[in-house]
Amino acid sequence: MADIFDLFKKIEKTPAPTGEPITHLIVGLGNPGKEYTFTRHNAGFMTLDYAAEKLGIKVDRAKFKALVGDGMIGKHRVLLMKPQTYMNLSGEAVVEAAAFYKIPMENIIVICDDINLAPGKVRLRRKGSDGGQRGLRSIITLSGSDEFPRIRMGVGAKPHPDYDLADWVLGQIPKEEQEVFFAAMGKVVDTLPTILDGNIDKAMNMLN
Repeated sequence: MADIFDLFKKIEKTPAPTGEPITHLIVGLGNPGKEYTFTRHNAGFMTLDYAAEKLGIKVDRAKFKALVGDGMIGKHRVLLMKPQTYMNLSGEAVVEAAAFYKIPMENIIVICDDINLAPGKVRLRRKGSDGGQRGLRSIITLSGSDEFPRIRMGVGAKPHPDYDLADWVLGQIPKEEQEVFFAAMGKVVDTLPTILDGNIDKAMNMLN
């Protein structure tokens, strides 16, 4: 996966924030630590990193039990967030940041992995259950709401029923799947302005 991220330096940058209040939160879910960097479970982190590079936003400030950075996407000033609490406690960072900036749940976009989607496939939903994803479960439990958009990045199902799920999601994305995953990240970033504008149905058609 590292060879893919060498392309980040070629991506155009966008202007820095101009003082507008932060109105939206974009959260990539994953596990902190170099050993998890390019694993399936870190699809949310990787997509957020891609977005940050494309937008020229440094996600390097420690706040809200997370690494954060803010910048402009279209007309919206957003906070990009990578919770550092490990996946099953992701809600702690999200709820704390949302309370601080008074961000309503419908203005929180969460990006995570999904083993029920083939590699490279993306699914956007306006709201819904956690679907077994522990980071989403933590956010829903601690916020008391499932009324937030979530973008699921396909990483593929485990190869057979007896395969340990933890081993699968903590395994690295194989080289032969990197190109389609990279393309999916690009689609997500291109669709973010539409999502932030509240045009969820249009964004679904663009992504799903």
